[in-house]
Amino acid sequence: MSGTNGSQAGRQQPAEGETLATLGEFGLIAALRERLPSNADVLLGPGDDAAVVAASDGRVVATTDMLVEGRHFRRDWSEPYDVGRKAAAQNLADVAAMGAVPTALLVSFGAPADLPASWALSFADGLRDECTVVGASVAGGDVVSSGLVVISITALGTLAGRPPVTRFGARAGDVVAVCGRLGWSAAGLAVLGRGFRSPRVVVEAHRRPEPPYDAGPEAAALGASALIDVSDGLLADLGHIAEASGVRIDVDSRTLEVAEPLQAVAAAIGADPLAFVLTGGEDHALVATFGPDVVLPEHWRVIGAVHAAAAEPTTDSTADAGDHPASGEESVRGEMSGTGGLPLVTVDGGAYAGPAGHDHFR
Repeated sequence: MSGTNGSQAGRQQPAEGETLATLGEFGLIAALRERLPSNADVLLGPGDDAAVVAASDGRVVATTDMLVEGRHFRRDWSEPYDVGRKAAAQNLADVAAMGAVPTALLVSFGAPADLPASWALSFADGLRDECTVVGASVAGGDVVSSGLVVISITALGTLAGRPPVTRFGARAGDVVAVCGRLGWSAAGLAVLGRGFRSPRVVVEAHRRPEPPYDAGPEAAALGASALIDVSDGLLADLGHIAEASGVRIDVDSRTLEVAEPLQAVAAAIGADPLAFVLTGGEDHALVATFGPDVVLPEHWRVIGAVHAAAAEPTTDSTADAGDHPASGEESVRGEMSGTGGLPLVTVDGGAYAGPAGHDHFR
């Protein structure tokens, strides 16, 4: 396996009309190996029964995620290159959300035999280029025939001597801060779901997220007490922190950035643009809790506060369920239970009655 500089020049291209069936399993593996990156952390890459990846820290951060055609992406909505970028990004972001630096991916790829070979190789190019952003490599994987395109990725990372930043450490008195954009992917999904392709910026955000990878290790260095990436929706993912930490979190909607493209989409479809920001997933922004005395860089935006679980609401405001439609095809209701009748996550001091985010089985 060779390294990469992001250029496709000189890389093997499939013959016109060639499919995975004509290329064959081992031809596909050879073509993928030639395209995918490697780095010094991979001591033994593809070609044996297993890879060997260095763990100089003595610990390995590991996470896994899947993408299934028709559920997480559609081939008529996204180019294969974009699917590769997205598949890598959502896994690399999970590593960053532990305060770690990604080092390697293991990629399993299932696809129909009649899938054009060019699709698979363009997908690999997307994987390669997203890995290049963080200096990670593809250490190995598997290919198999499947009725749909199914991608499973395991991402590995290093903590570089730091303790992991988990969901369990938020404390009353902490501030809640976010790095990265929120709601853009959800707005793009809403556009695509109605058969449109503009505003292009939100469509591209859905096809190819841009996680703030460096913000994960940065949050750890700043002393973040809890950290998570926003994959299911801001309220839903803050709910994971609140539940794990035994606290309540209140979000101040006045601090949230509702960008103009989100406003334009909401106006066109009769939706509330704030709902994109509060409940939309797959942007993979990072949201963390910090002690109140921590001085945060400008790219971290304080959006709320952590309270004791038994605290009462700070205001009497409540959200109207009719004003907050779901931004995706699936959602989970904002019914995370706290104490005293309060949910674990509130907005402007009151219960948010709309969907809190995404749930695969609801």
